Amino acid sequence: MTTPKLSALVVAHNEEAQLADCLETLRFADEIVVVLDRCTDRSREIAARYTDRLLEGAWPVEGARRNEGIAFCSGDWILEIDADERVTPALAAEIRTALANARPGYFIIPFHNYVGDHLVRHGWGAYWGVSAKAALFSKGMKHWGSQRVHPAIEMRGEKQMLTQPILHYVDRNISDMIQRLDRYTTARAADLRESGDIGSLGANLRRVFSRFYKCYIRRKGYREGQYGLLIALMAGLYPILSYLKANLEKDS
Repeated sequence: MTTPKLSALVVAHNEEAQLADCLETLRFADEIVVVLDRCTDRSREIAARYTDRLLEGAWPVEGARRNEGIAFCSGDWILEIDADERVTPALAAEIRTALANARPGYFIIPFHNYVGDHLVRHGWGAYWGVSAKAALFSKGMKHWGSQRVHPAIEMRGEKQMLTQPILHYVDRNISDMIQRLDRYTTARAADLRESGDIGSLGANLRRVFSRFYKCYIRRKGYREGQYGLLIALMAGLYPILSYLKANLEKDS
């Protein structure tokens, strides 16, 4: 049986601070592809040290640049990694073993999420962090939607599981968390305005409490102390801030 070719795909926008550390963990792949979206820093220079498979351009929508990156990959299987994520040697070995006999489809990979150097195991969700995702898939089995933030994902084929985690360095500190909340809610507000249905103040106020409860209680964020409280607060604020920006800044 022929060993399937593995492409590692990284989509980057001004990621010079993290890109080398990310790409260093992907050397086990047969091909590294880097999509450079409107980069004005040293991201291209850094990426060129690891691969000549560079795709440069300007994509206003997240899903479009990811879909083009997927199409640019020549591998039978694609490992889609962000610049703030790391593949451990144990995960690399598990991927190679799994692909030797894998059926067409995708693998769900668990995540270990960090704030700074602190591993936060509980409380993620409700548009704020991820506990696992379909980061490894065979060509043609994944398609991204057109939303600006948290695009919808269409998966095809058989769902399979891996056990070793991807290390995800979500934010460096509280200031990073707040800045990310600002970016995400601005993008979400644009999606809401474009859809023509931004919702109501009352419904989004209720979601503040329901999302906080989901992260802090149901997903056991309380076990993480103040980190869990922060994550639940960010998840709760996301819908109401998105709504207010869509409603109040629509003419800006």
